[in-house]
Amino acid sequence: MKTEIYVVSHKNVKMPSEKVYIPVQVGKNTENFKGFERDNTGVNISAKNPNYCELTVQYWAWKNRIADVKGLVHYRRYFSNGKAAFFKTPAEKFNEILTSNKIADLLEENDAILPRKRNYYIETSWSHYEHAHHIEGLEVAKEVIGERYPEYIPSFEEVVNRKAVHMFNMMIAKSEVFDSYTEWLFDILPEVEKRVDISEYSDYEKRIFGFISEILLDVWFEKNQIKYAELPVLFIGKQNWVRKIGLFFLRKMGLSKKAV
Repeated sequence: MKTEIYVVSHKNVKMPSEKVYIPVQVGKNTENFKGFERDNTGVNISAKNPNYCELTVQYWAWKNRIADVKGLVHYRRYFSNGKAAFFKTPAEKFNEILTSNKIADLLEENDAILPRKRNYYIETSWSHYEHAHHIEGLEVAKEVIGERYPEYIPSFEEVVNRKAVHMFNMMIAKSEVFDSYTEWLFDILPEVEKRVDISEYSDYEKRIFGFISEILLDVWFEKNQIKYAELPVLFIGKQNWVRKIGLFFLRKMGLSKKAV
């Protein structure tokens, strides 16, 4: 079974040693990082990275790569082999990154691997998005889904009214799942892009299509009843918890549109 896990990075940083992990460079840097693929090769939407974030690599993998299993992670976020490892050093965390053997074991009984859901407890996915971002993006996404895939609207309503969601646009899946989801996603987002004017958005909020897709992943998985396993996410690097907590409370008070 050929497995490829694409590690999205705009930095030339340390990568996992297992061959299943394939570093993919994004962004406008003219330097080609040694050992990295680039998302501006083949059929690509690399130029849209400021708005689509890691989805430019997802699109690139859909259009250009052939494998039995495809996955998407980030240079500072990986699936854990099973432990959260909050208080370990970055070097120690690298030893906890999900292995190819564990991936194979999990996909014997599942079609995909997703991060553990983030629970918002006191608000729904819809209200959280509204507090953290410009809600018009999600409203237009629902509009487009209603026009093109009306059978998905009940799943959309189910997902946005939950208090937990899979975050970070991370997944590992059998290729038919990865590619089918990506094809559906990219039939929706470009139409949303046509209808939403983001010219006055902050640089952070211009990452709109990456934010919307975090919710749409759950919509597609819900509608198609994909069987998946959940794993903790390893955050490689130091976390500024004081800043994160501060942003959390600012967002709750409606004083910040930056998600935590």
